[in-house]
Amino acid sequence: MSVDIYCINTGEKRKYPLGVSLMDIKDDFNVNLDNPILGALVNNKVKELSFVFVKNKKVEFIDYSHPDGMRLYVRSLFFVLIAAVREVFPQVKLKMMHGISRGYYCELAGLERPITDSDVFAIKSEMQQLVDQDIPFEKVGLPTEEVVEICRKQNMRYKAKLFEQQGTMFSYIYFMGDQANYFYGHMVPSTGYLKVFDLVSYYDGLLLRIPNPQKFHEVQSYSKNDKLFEIFQEHKDWAEILNVPNVANLNEYTLTGQSGDIIKISEALHEKKIAEIANVIYERKDQVKVVLIAGPSASGKTTFCKRLMVQLAVNGLKPTMISLDDYFVDREKTPRDENGEYDFESIEAIDIEYFNKQLIQLFDGEVVELPKFNFTVGTKFPSGKKLQLHPGSILVVEGIHGMNPNLIPHIRPEQTYKIFLSALTQISIDDQNHISTTDNRLIRRMIRDSKYRNYSAQETIRRWPSVRLGEEKNIFPYQENADVMFNSALIYELAVLKKYAESLLKNVTESQAEFSESNRLLKFFSYFKPIDDLEIPPTSLIREFLGGSSFTY
Repeated sequence: MSVDIYCINTGEKRKYPLGVSLMDIKDDFNVNLDNPILGALVNNKVKELSFVFVKNKKVEFIDYSHPDGMRLYVRSLFFVLIAAVREVFPQVKLKMMHGISRGYYCELAGLERPITDSDVFAIKSEMQQLVDQDIPFEKVGLPTEEVVEICRKQNMRYKAKLFEQQGTMFSYIYFMGDQANYFYGHMVPSTGYLKVFDLVSYYDGLLLRIPNPQKFHEVQSYSKNDKLFEIFQEHKDWAEILNVPNVANLNEYTLTGQSGDIIKISEALHEKKIAEIANVIYERKDQVKVVLIAGPSASGKTTFCKRLMVQLAVNGLKPTMISLDDYFVDREKTPRDENGEYDFESIEAIDIEYFNKQLIQLFDGEVVELPKFNFTVGTKFPSGKKLQLHPGSILVVEGIHGMNPNLIPHIRPEQTYKIFLSALTQISIDDQNHISTTDNRLIRRMIRDSKYRNYSAQETIRRWPSVRLGEEKNIFPYQENADVMFNSALIYELAVLKKYAESLLKNVTESQAEFSESNRLLKFFSYFKPIDDLEIPPTSLIREFLGGSSFTY
């Protein structure tokens, strides 16, 4: 018996014996990729190179430049790092905290002293030895109770708890030599594939550096992000206050009927932080004339603006909101990207001179008529809305370029207060598996796109890489210019978003290129127990995406 395999990379179809694997056929197809092949999409579903064919399939081999290839690499590198730490410091537990500075920040729990350069060198050397040994990653299916016991013996109690909560008879776990672990996704064939990495000290922990997608043989550049790191640490403390550092603990609250308490405390922490920011602005009221609010897509900027304005009003100020979207240049003056498409996310798409002129007029006490941009015809026109600042008045400006100093070249720094928003997920899947903040925002945007823009999940997923490119170019390089950062993520939110997202993701079909991403996110949501949204207040930031907000958008 035989199977027909169609290779998308080469456009060829070939016949192979039943039971042939991806590893067996990858060289036969003579696929020419820029980097080593790490896995494949089989009928648009990610598979490891050990995958065996029993039916006719379409195959696309992938390397590190593909998002799924990068995930294969990074998961496998996590395993090597954890194994190296166990060898060098048997009594220490490595905690993978979050992605930052194009790498992954982790801490050594139980070291009880500062990390030294010799510590970093020893761990990195052990990692290199494991890579040089080219040890296979073996995927093994076992009765779940055996997997749970293995996790417990290796001091992975939260992982054990999560496996128990799944309620399945059998579960998969990976072995690298005598060490076992699981990273909620596929792996590369062996440690020998992981030749490019670096490990450096970073604040109180370590930064695992990964390859550059454009130049695989070089690791990504990195820098210190003091303000971003500070906000990550602050919200780690919040997660500990609530005792929900991971999904397993959050599920326990849900299963015992205590999810309402998590919602209330999470919302109170948000409100407390917004009030603190408003208090700082009030203390500077004699100087600050404009509050600039920026953040990436689906960070909740609009609701944050409205909640901040409430708190500013509580302090006796008179806030007025202005959107940078009304200051676009006319369509024919809009810059174009490298593909010849209008680049609406470029700062050159904003009429900076006109915006600054109106700000200065307002600061001088003049009356101005605010513009309104008509996106249909591509031009701005007088809105009829007149504005004049009086004692106690303050402008709140929302827009992606709020942290960019080129936005307000004619405004003195002391007249502004800059706030940067992002959804920095506080909880992890477990101690060794963080949750991507990018995934958090993608899920928010997907639900909002469906509810308010009539986009399918497939359309949102398809557009997402372009959105991310714009953020990397126009937003994130300026985030450290903020006076303060605000984490818009809520500890409970992914459990609430689950039921909304799953129904959308299940509509992405196998024939669509976005199927691999929808399948990955569905697998991710399978670890969460759902939380109902009935107790979420109408002023919650998450209502911007779910609906039911008491604010007008």
